[in-house]
Amino acid sequence: MTKLSVNVNKIALLRNSRGTDHPNVERMARRAITAGAHGITVHPRPDQRHIRYRDVYELSGLVGSYDEVEFNVEGNPSRDFLRIVEEVRPDQCTLVPDDPDQLTSDHGWNLDADGERLPPVVEQLHAAGVRVSLFMDPDEAQLDRVPATGADRIELYTEPYARAFGTEAEDTVWERYARAATYAESLGLGVNAGHDLNLRNLPRFLTIPSILEVSIGHAIVVDSFDHGFEGTVARYLRIVSNAVESDPRA
Repeated sequence: MTKLSVNVNKIALLRNSRGTDHPNVERMARRAITAGAHGITVHPRPDQRHIRYRDVYELSGLVGSYDEVEFNVEGNPSRDFLRIVEEVRPDQCTLVPDDPDQLTSDHGWNLDADGERLPPVVEQLHAAGVRVSLFMDPDEAQLDRVPATGADRIELYTEPYARAFGTEAEDTVWERYARAATYAESLGLGVNAGHDLNLRNLPRFLTIPSILEVSIGHAIVVDSFDHGFEGTVARYLRIVSNAVESDPRA
C-alpha cells in the first residue's frame, strides 16, 4: 500500500503568522498520526518561514514514539541542514534543490550539474542511518544518473501533473510520470511523489504502480476547511489504500 506522509509546513506557516503557538505543530502532527497517517514530513528552510529548526527536534521525538510512523525531513543539503538531519536521524531525508528565497519547490535535481555534489552527502546521511530520496522531475535521462549518487529513492515532483489534470494534456503528462516511475523502479530505486497532489488528482496518479509514498501538506490544510482535519486525512488514506500495490523490496 502507498503510504501517506502529512507535510505540516503550512500548519507552521499559519502559526508563525500570528507570532503565537497556535496552532501547535506538534499537536497537529499527533492528530494526523492518530487519524492514521503513515508519516510526518517537514521542510525547514534557512529563513524558518514555516518549520523552525526546533520543530524538527520536537517532531522527531513525537514520531519516534510511534513504531510504524516515519519522519521525513526535506531540504537543500546546506551545512546547517545536514547538521540537523544528522542529529535527528529521521527515517528519510529528501534532498531538494531549492534556493533559500524560493517560494516553494519547483524543480528536481539537475544531475548533470549536481551529480558530483550529491554522492558525499548521500554517503554522510547513510552513515547516520538515514534513507535518502532525491526530488526529481520525470526525466529518464536525469533518473539514469540517480544510482551513481547512492540515493535509495526518488520523489517525483508532481506539480506539472497537477497542473495538467483535467485538461487535454492530462493523459500525456500522466504517461510521462508512469514511464518515469517504471524506469526508476527498473534502476532499483523506490519511488515517492509529492507537490500539489489533492483529493481530485491523487486517485488517477496512484494508478501508476508501486508509488511507495506521497507527501501532501497544502491540500490537506485547504481540504480541512470542508472536511475537518481528521476527516480530510481519512479521505486521503482511503485513496492511498486503493493504490496499486507497492513493491515491498524498495
